[in-house]
Amino acid sequence: MKVLQLVTSPRPFFDQQVSTLQTRGVDCTILAVPGRYGGDSGRSVMAYARYYRDVLSAIKSGDFDLIHANYGLVAPFAFAQPIRPVVVTLWGTDLMSDHDWLRSVSRFAAQRADATIVPSQVMASELETDYDLIPFGVDTELFRPISRQLARERIGWESDRQIALFPYDETRDVKDYTRAQKLVSGADADLELRPVSGVDHDEMPNFMNASDVLLVTSKRESGPMVVKEAAACNLPIVSTDVGFVRETVGNLHNCTVSDDDETLVAGLEQTFDAGSRSNGRQSIDGLGLESLGDSLLEVYRRTLDREGETKSRTEVSHGV
Repeated sequence: MKVLQLVTSPRPFFDQQVSTLQTRGVDCTILAVPGRYGGDSGRSVMAYARYYRDVLSAIKSGDFDLIHANYGLVAPFAFAQPIRPVVVTLWGTDLMSDHDWLRSVSRFAAQRADATIVPSQVMASELETDYDLIPFGVDTELFRPISRQLARERIGWESDRQIALFPYDETRDVKDYTRAQKLVSGADADLELRPVSGVDHDEMPNFMNASDVLLVTSKRESGPMVVKEAAACNLPIVSTDVGFVRETVGNLHNCTVSDDDETLVAGLEQTFDAGSRSNGRQSIDGLGLESLGDSLLEVYRRTLDREGETKSRTEVSHGV
């Protein structure tokens, strides 16, 4: 099976998705939008014009069985050809964007696609079409519990204080670092807030295991994946009620999900009073990469089978 994977910018969870498909014999060709994307800034119109040309060229030269558009913004490029079936995965910041036009494009893509995938029930409730609910997978071999002392030695954290990990660039407004600072300063605990960004994805388990709590104060999120990864490390989590946080860790020990500052502060204090990790790893059962790969392959096969049946009926109706 040969699949053209369209994506705005590859993310670690997307790279893992492609890798697990390839281990199942799926030949994936990745085509990303040209140019650099960073923070809250997007690419130019010219970059997408070049991308349109690149997609048409790839489709013309490659004998693909189907096209998988990863993110609503690249879905229209998949529909530029009328022959191969299209699978669309919405990531969240597309379907639940602050921009009306991007939400509209994403909903149109979901309705037009031969198969639509969403990673959370929160997103599914925004659709008025059939969909497959396939959560983004977590590499549970990489993200796993290790001792806090060992993790701190690995990354050079010599502090004995309790640490709240803020896993984002503090300058990004949507992540609301100011609120995180306010919550930590308001907690009755010897707590240090440490922002971490720009490190290799493979190093993040060390930072999570070196911390005492993950603090997420985002104004909005499509996930975030960092919550699932922290849960796999049994790291306690205190988070605003965004994305799929509540459905992932809302009922776990030593985790707090709320939009109320007093509740979040109480969650921080309770975490440190308990002095124990969470039971988050149990919430990741069924969310590993193996499950992700099996589910995606099933969608691909079902889509191609349906496409084959449609072609057969068309040929029969035309007397072929």
